[in-house]
Amino acid sequence: ALTLSYLILSTLKGIPYKQLTVGVPKEIFENEKRVALSPAGVQALIKQGFNVVVESGAGEASKFSDDHYREVGAKIQGTKEVLASDVIVKVRAPMHNPALGVHEADLFKTAPTLISFIYPAQNPDLLKKLAEKRTTVLAMDQVPRVTIAQGYDALSSMANIAGYKAVVLAANHFGRFFTGQITAAGKVPPAKVLIIGGGVAGLASAGAAKSMGAVVRGFDTRAAALEQFKSLGAEPLEVDIKESGEGQGGYAKEMSKEFIEAEMKLFAKQCQDVDIIITTALIPGKKAPVLFKKDMIESMKEGSVVVDLAAEAGGNIETTKPGELYVHKGVTHIGYTDLPSRMATQASTLYSNNIIKLLKAISPDKENFYFDPKDQFDYGTLDHVIRGTVVMKDGKVIFPAPPPNNIPQGAPVKPKTVAELEAEKAATITPFRKTMTSASVYTTGLASMLGLGIVSPNNAFTQMVTTFGLAGIVGYHTVWGVTPALHSPLMSVTNAISGLTAVGGLVLMGGTYFPENAPQSLAVLSAFISSVNIAGGFLVTQRMLDMFKRPTDPPEYNYLYLLPGGVFVGGYAAALSGGYSIEQMMYLGSGLCCVGALAGLSTQGTARLGNALGMIGVAGGLAATLGGLKPSPELLAQMSGAMALGGTIGLTIAKRIQITDLPQLVAAFHSLVGLAAVLTCVAEYMIEYPHFATDPAANLTKIVAYLGTYIGGVTFSGSLIAYGKLQGILNSAPLLLPGRHALNAGLLAASFGGMIPYMIDPSYTTGITCLGSVSALSAIMGVTLTAAIGGADMPVVITVLNSYSGWALCAEGFLLNNNLLTIVGALIGSSGAILSYIMCVVRSQQKLCFFPGSEKPNSECSLER
Repeated sequence: ALTLSYLILSTLKGIPYKQLTVGVPKEIFENEKRVALSPAGVQALIKQGFNVVVESGAGEASKFSDDHYREVGAKIQGTKEVLASDVIVKVRAPMHNPALGVHEADLFKTAPTLISFIYPAQNPDLLKKLAEKRTTVLAMDQVPRVTIAQGYDALSSMANIAGYKAVVLAANHFGRFFTGQITAAGKVPPAKVLIIGGGVAGLASAGAAKSMGAVVRGFDTRAAALEQFKSLGAEPLEVDIKESGEGQGGYAKEMSKEFIEAEMKLFAKQCQDVDIIITTALIPGKKAPVLFKKDMIESMKEGSVVVDLAAEAGGNIETTKPGELYVHKGVTHIGYTDLPSRMATQASTLYSNNIIKLLKAISPDKENFYFDPKDQFDYGTLDHVIRGTVVMKDGKVIFPAPPPNNIPQGAPVKPKTVAELEAEKAATITPFRKTMTSASVYTTGLASMLGLGIVSPNNAFTQMVTTFGLAGIVGYHTVWGVTPALHSPLMSVTNAISGLTAVGGLVLMGGTYFPENAPQSLAVLSAFISSVNIAGGFLVTQRMLDMFKRPTDPPEYNYLYLLPGGVFVGGYAAALSGGYSIEQMMYLGSGLCCVGALAGLSTQGTARLGNALGMIGVAGGLAATLGGLKPSPELLAQMSGAMALGGTIGLTIAKRIQITDLPQLVAAFHSLVGLAAVLTCVAEYMIEYPHFATDPAANLTKIVAYLGTYIGGVTFSGSLIAYGKLQGILNSAPLLLPGRHALNAGLLAASFGGMIPYMIDPSYTTGITCLGSVSALSAIMGVTLTAAIGGADMPVVITVLNSYSGWALCAEGFLLNNNLLTIVGALIGSSGAILSYIMCVVRSQQKLCFFPGSEKPNSECSLER
């Protein structure tokens, strides 16, 4: 007879969480120290409504005592009771229990759900036994490698640990330092480490070895994986034969005989030079390829170490003994097959997180547990994840999953003929041609400068272009060396600085205690929302930096930065009261502080200084703006009130938000910058319209206002979509609308097509209508572009949008003839573009995968999967 849970599930209604019990048995596989759920994971399930039972001693090897589980609400029971639960979560697949003399699956109740590593292709007998119990099986090893599933990818979590542990073990058995040293006792050369495979484990090894000071080399058959090695500071190794190793599902494909021969020659040469070799190469469903023959290993220097992460599948090294540590001809061989289990606490924590995220994703209902694997599904969607992960449904084997619809296809590579290869060789760029190309570029650039000077409407525009160009060059060179861990804080501080859109609002504000007309109302709203972004943005940056702080760090005295800030702003106030007009020097000082902010956020040691300089720069810029305007007391009260209210709201939001929500809060704040740019540009058009007939720079003003409105609209809506995806308000899966490329092209054409009547018809009504239309069109375009990108890639999207906001700020600078806005806008625009590129490189060349408005998995390059 079917159990109640099976009946309810089969009628597609689900079963309340409170009626389900999740069982966490103790792993009985030899030397397995991991546990499927950590106490934090158990707490999350109980909060969701599940009942949880944990086998006594299940977490002891992972440093999680029974008391830890009791404290979060779990019950401690025996093996049989735990295995009879409705949902069983395990690390290793069910196996024969020698203590009880029975197979674990035989202790399951009818129609349970099992979540575990299963490897269904290698375990047909296990599937038959599970089918007898009408089991529904979610195989953690079958989670599809797509962007939306990164949080559930347990294989990558374990591979990351294995890669790190491999380096730790190698260092432990290596007889020298990893880092090179010059001491009074003599010179110590750095260790040379060769890593085969640029997947998760290989990259984790490369990062760990590089951080320990070793000279790291990496080899992979795929170009994208070699770029990943390069981004971590490792030297990528290649063979002379050009052949792509890109395979399906995140694996490398088997290479041709010629490629393998060249590869083996390269490895043989490296064996004679390197000190440590770490291999990770696996081919799904097959024995691991042997990449290092016995004679190669014997040619290594005595004292060398090899770590074979493919040992469980036979090994990449001919002399490996799976599961053993031994020395062969002076070379230490590490062939352990349980590296994640050797970091049991960390491995259990990550695996637990993978399971919790998977359960919440596949069964999002707040009351009932239910999921339905479908045979028709689109690539990269949640249905794809569910169907790929579920290998058995109610006792029926449904593995392997059918291929998804809409699989991204790369263009087929057509083999080149001998004639084509000869033609390419003949067309190789000569030194003369290379130099000529470079000279032509500079000639074009300098000629463009001359042309721009000739068509400039006035000297002020020429000076503004000069400021723009120099600031852009500074921004371009400022962030190249940014530490990957500081990407988010740097993004946050640039976002806070871009809140200088408040300057545009202040310049356009008017009236007394309240605005007196529409453009003044738009201006005060712009200043208000910009203030929210400024105050909240700097506090978010500070909280992000606090996450890096350790209890052992020395005390900080960041309040001392009030001294230069006070001198800068207070000194200006004193100069102003003395009759000196030094606003331009204040703008220069503020701009330099903003440059220092970006440069400071590039390294851990100067990050807090960078945040302080950003605050000083923004405060100085706002003070100089107020000093230059010399508003009446009533208007000053209106300005101060708007900014004080906005700043208070920004600080309140940033202070109360949870640490885990800080990155998406940056996106929410960033949308305010785009909106402020739109409001300022429209208000400036309204105010300047009466002067267009006599102003020689009227056309330039109109163009800049139009472009600023367009960029601000894209930034506003795109940032809101990014926030929604990161916060979980919107589905993180890419929204692939039919004909989306044609839609985006149409929106772009309509947006710029609107400039024709806008520039030709001088009427006020036409101008405002066109600005309103481009605001709406650009906002829609921001939605369509951003919605088509997966949630995991939103941090890069936010950085791109941050760059856009810089250019919008530049537009305000040209509109208002304000050097500060032009300097800061060019700085943010250019540095944001470079930061976007850097983040794409670090995130495995994702820029090539998802811009613009397309979606492709960002982790197809993992050799060990």
